[in-house]
Amino acid sequence: MKDQNVKEKNYGWLTLIIILSVSLILLFFYLDRQNKLSYFIQTWGIGGILLAILLMAALCMTPIPSEGLVILLLKIFGVYWGILYSWLGSILSSIAIFYITRYLGKSFFQKLLTPQRFETVDHWIRKKGSSGLLIARLLPIPAFAVNYIAGAIPSVKLWPYVWTAALAIIPYYMGTALVYVGVAQSTWIWLAVGGAAIIAFWGISYSLSKVNKSEQGCK
Repeated sequence: MKDQNVKEKNYGWLTLIIILSVSLILLFFYLDRQNKLSYFIQTWGIGGILLAILLMAALCMTPIPSEGLVILLLKIFGVYWGILYSWLGSILSSIAIFYITRYLGKSFFQKLLTPQRFETVDHWIRKKGSSGLLIARLLPIPAFAVNYIAGAIPSVKLWPYVWTAALAIIPYYMGTALVYVGVAQSTWIWLAVGGAAIIAFWGISYSLSKVNKSEQGCK
């Protein structure tokens, strides 16, 4: 009962943070209708770029969805640079999580993650190594959770951990960017392509999840 109350409280805080984040992003878009705020941030030069990457890295280390910040970076820096900075921030967060988990140990993060998610990721890694880790990153499990779980497994080395994280996030970011372009420029073909890419990504995740359940059910 106590654990249930803690979970409900955590979900409540997470929902409140997400609502606040969405509100701030919408406020930014409203105030930046003439791109004055975006231009002001661009004048910060390398400082603004580093801040964007660090903000993305910090956000990707939490359960808070990063899509809102991705869209914000697309608005400020343009589609190509916005994707690149978002991608770099995501990679930086995965590396930070890797070393944090190695320092604090597996037992600490098992308190934050459900046993089912831990077992799912561990199953794929034990079964297929690096390719299994890539598959685990495509499952319907939040990226930050996979990073913590994989980082806590001693057999996972840094390079496979990083390249699978860097590769797995690309399709989703590309789909998000295409949807953004479609909405921002009223180009419905890009909106359709981006939406189809995201739906396909979700479809692959769902299929892999079904495969994982069937394999574990056969044990």
